[in-house]
Amino acid sequence: MDVSLVNWLRLGALGLIWGSSFMVVTIAIREFGPLTVAAGRIAIAALILMALLKFLRIPVPKLNTKEGRIIWFGALLLGAFAMALPFFLLSWGQKYVSSGFAGVSMAAGPILTLVLAHFFVAGEQLTFRKGLGFITGFAGVIILIGFDAFKSSGLGLEPLARLACIGAVSCYAIGSIITRLVPPVNPLCFAAIATMLAAIAIVPVSLLMEGFPVVTPSLPLAAIIFLGVVPTALANLLLVKVIRSAGPSFISLVNYQVPVWSVIFGTLFLNEVLPTRLFIALALILLGLAISQRRKSVKQPL
Repeated sequence: MDVSLVNWLRLGALGLIWGSSFMVVTIAIREFGPLTVAAGRIAIAALILMALLKFLRIPVPKLNTKEGRIIWFGALLLGAFAMALPFFLLSWGQKYVSSGFAGVSMAAGPILTLVLAHFFVAGEQLTFRKGLGFITGFAGVIILIGFDAFKSSGLGLEPLARLACIGAVSCYAIGSIITRLVPPVNPLCFAAIATMLAAIAIVPVSLLMEGFPVVTPSLPLAAIIFLGVVPTALANLLLVKVIRSAGPSFISLVNYQVPVWSVIFGTLFLNEVLPTRLFIALALILLGLAISQRRKSVKQPL
């Protein structure tokens, strides 16, 4: 596994990107339904990635070979589990649960991924050190968000919405495992195919369930465009690159960063008060990262 400085920088970029997306989704669902938001951002991202794929003349795996079929099937599963399903579940769930609960749900992702990777990915076995690091990071997120996140909002669909948030995080964990298991493939190619297949699956469902959206120049429309370009197209490319080189357990650590960035963006753009517990939480999260990724020194033979 390549846990290099480059991959740490990519991980940090993903945390920043996805940390901003919760705020942007909240803006988008003011005017559009959750399926429309999910379908719109995926369709925009698919157009961008497929155009880039064609511009760079990167070949697409052939379906008439066994390896090609496995890659396409893996891309289909990635599109479903890392985009279509979780984007809809989170967009819908955020209408009925607090943003704090959504943040705690995302922070459970690394633990779910750690368990799945133990069984399905070679070299990703669960160890005491990894478990301690992941739990320390999770504790930091709980301190950051506070136990008020678990209080009921009083809305009738809240129990289902909480299940939707947990389901979305589970989807992300499954998607990261799938990405690691597919045969060698160009990261841009795999991300483009997965996003295209996700768009093909979710756009018809969105039109059937919520109808054709009335598109007028507005802040929610700009929010969907931003979601398609940055947290979907760019993030998908970074996601595939990191998983393929550093593994699913490493990429799952981004979920500890997302709530931190979410609080920071709320302070900068929504005039929210920066909680003093942020610094305690950040210290625990960084400590968890250090514990889980520390490598034992290997003595060189004389």
